Amino acid sequence: MEENIMPTKYPEEMKRKVVALANNGKNQTEILKEYGMARSTLHKWIKDYNNSGSFSAKDNRTDKEKELIKLQKENKQLKMENDIFKASGADNGTKIAVIKANRDKYSISAMCRALNISRGMIYYTPKENQVNTELESEVIAIHKASRNHYGTRKIKRELAKKGYHVSKRRIGKIMKKYGLVSTYTKKQYKVHSPSCNEDKIANVVNREFDKEEALDVVVSDLTYVNVKGKWNYICLIIDLFNREFIGYAAGKKKNAELVTEAFKSIKRPLDQINILHTDRGNEFKNKAIDDILDSFDIERSLSNKGCPYDNAVAEAAFKVVKTEFAYDRIFNSFEELEYELFDYVNWYNNHRIHGSLDYLTPVEYRYLMFDKKLL
Repeated sequence: MEENIMPTKYPEEMKRKVVALANNGKNQTEILKEYGMARSTLHKWIKDYNNSGSFSAKDNRTDKEKELIKLQKENKQLKMENDIFKASGADNGTKIAVIKANRDKYSISAMCRALNISRGMIYYTPKENQVNTELESEVIAIHKASRNHYGTRKIKRELAKKGYHVSKRRIGKIMKKYGLVSTYTKKQYKVHSPSCNEDKIANVVNREFDKEEALDVVVSDLTYVNVKGKWNYICLIIDLFNREFIGYAAGKKKNAELVTEAFKSIKRPLDQINILHTDRGNEFKNKAIDDILDSFDIERSLSNKGCPYDNAVAEAAFKVVKTEFAYDRIFNSFEELEYELFDYVNWYNNHRIHGSLDYLTPVEYRYLMFDKKLL
């Protein structure tokens, strides 16, 4: 008679059916004979399944067994951390070497967590002729954080803050290698010719753009953006002291109401502003604007007719805005324009470094100058 030999590894479905047979009264001796298994195996299946609904060992451990396993894991973790402790402050290359040297003793995932390194780096094999150094990673990260606006000059400054002193040429090679292109290398906007304000108001600022006091002189201008194929407009008010956007607004029309809304957005006391300087665009010629200036005793200054250099800071700032915010971009709605403008102004003031401010952000520069005055 041929012996009925069952496989040593039983399918899950088969286990459930055998247990169901036993639970429903089938003689266990018959089950053992028909399915060719040890009595201890059948008893374990019945016990485990009736206890937890599972045949998995981990689902059927006693509290004491669970506690013992937990202690064993903690002990192994402590041994592992002790073995790799010296590498915790090392560079990634050293960490990878330590992990590979201990891979037969400890879990790679656990060592990666302990050394704060990506598990993927252990298995990463660089492509031929590709050297992804820490410097390259920093260049990529800085360019990305700048919203793809920074070129070699500003990336060089940001790298210096992190302790990397490299040439613009080397940075340029890294950018070329990874296809990093500053938005300033792309085609720029053409400027619309505005209508002219013929009022006989003097150019009080007279191209003296470097100011030592916050809000001494603010300048303003407007530009256009594309919203679903139609021109909408934004107005910005800039403090010459630190080039900070202190007021801003978006509107569907290029008019005085847009300028008024920008003034309303200013969070600082308007009576601290001494002079407002603009070009001679008619959008700045309006009774509502005059009322604001009169109410807060703000003096008006206008550029000479047809001379953009008289409002050079505003012109330069709007070139930046057109390049970084509006160029080659179509907003899906006016609401999208509003919240994207809010986000850009926040980034510009708090995160974007400026060459004219010794490569500080406008807010950093304002706080630095304030602290110096307290000394």
